[in-house]
Amino acid sequence: MKIILTILTFFSITLLAQSYLVSNIPLPKTYVQNLDPYPCDEGCMQEYLDNDLIFSFLAHASSTQLSNPEHDEMRMISISVLNLGSSIEEMKLKIALLLPYKKIGRYAASTTNAAFAYLIARNQSFELKTYNIESEEFEDVEAALLKMQKDEFNYIIAPLTLKGAETLVSLNPYEEIYFPTIHKKDINSTLPNIYFGGIDYKAQSDVLLQEAVSPLVIFYDKSTIGKSLAKYEEEKFKFKEKIDENATQEILSDNSEGYFIELDEFDAQVDNTQVLRDENRTVIKYSIPRRVTNIEEQLLYNDDIMQGSMFINTPIVKTSMIMSQITMYDVNATNVLSTQINYNPLVLSLTQYVDREKMIIANSITHNNSIFIETNSLLGNDIVYDWINYTTTVGMDYFFNKITRQDKQYNIEMLDNQMQYPIELLRPSQTRFIKYESVVEEALN
Repeated sequence: MKIILTILTFFSITLLAQSYLVSNIPLPKTYVQNLDPYPCDEGCMQEYLDNDLIFSFLAHASSTQLSNPEHDEMRMISISVLNLGSSIEEMKLKIALLLPYKKIGRYAASTTNAAFAYLIARNQSFELKTYNIESEEFEDVEAALLKMQKDEFNYIIAPLTLKGAETLVSLNPYEEIYFPTIHKKDINSTLPNIYFGGIDYKAQSDVLLQEAVSPLVIFYDKSTIGKSLAKYEEEKFKFKEKIDENATQEILSDNSEGYFIELDEFDAQVDNTQVLRDENRTVIKYSIPRRVTNIEEQLLYNDDIMQGSMFINTPIVKTSMIMSQITMYDVNATNVLSTQINYNPLVLSLTQYVDREKMIIANSITHNNSIFIETNSLLGNDIVYDWINYTTTVGMDYFFNKITRQDKQYNIEMLDNQMQYPIELLRPSQTRFIKYESVVEEALN
């Protein structure tokens, strides 16, 4: 495979030097002509691959899917890397990206790369255009939508925040719009042309809470998702049976009978600390501000949290700090729980194994496609751990299928306009993430 390695190196250098503006100049196509008068079966094609005769292999690889999965994977990777042209003229795809670049930061570039990599790998003529907006205010979103309508883009990938998504939905667009960053639970929309690809953090929390024991100790930051998950996990852990949400809110906000037991005030840097007691189930919440790096006050000699389940709803660096101090102050936790927020290989390098050996992480990035992974890698992009890039790719696949009627590459169900991602539980081991098996599963095995 020396030829392929040389080509990959060349393309890596070339593509990483790109601008993040998608050019409207089409990439040159490479065509491989078959001059061999003799047929070539699987054994023959394997021999070409074994001898690094990649172009001889491609000459016999038809434009349709090969029956041998390994051969077909090599065919698709080569099509993507070499930008091979097809002898069959196909319809042109037109997909737009709506990017509030100041709000989503680096994701303005990475979601563009994810969409671009997907279309390159599918080997079909396309037009991908980005529409940058200064803000998610009504005027900016409306102006961008009018431009996209004028340019006749009927399929739009929109990695917006919740505010931007609500604004766009309020415009009642007729285009097909996919939000890779938003879950349908978080927005009021019944429009049939609006689709959602966000990860369901609450569903992940539900699965994780099945592994939790009392006391449940929740660490969170002041981000919207941090506060939302802390509140949700507290209520779900406290009340096993589903009861009226409004009634729950009234109960939780009622301090008149001492339902909430306030702890002594901790360090001034840490606020909103509460203990909620009900028979044998206890919830303790710690809000950890962004600049706090020491939580000795909350952990050292604190009998209230010993042997409990630690649920951490903070970004990876803060999470690593919390986990190392749980070990340092001998909290002896039963387990450490976290959602997609901390499905990140950095957890393997920022913590010692003793800190993470009891950790359980919920993950919904379960469908891997090596062709798209490699194509993204050439652009310096990650769709293996980065869930927004992953959900953007899944959305591109959904639109590609709708436009071309070709088979989807991601077998993920769209139910009631929301992508239904499976949830798996993983453990960060010494060097990688491995499947977690509960005590019940281990007993059955």
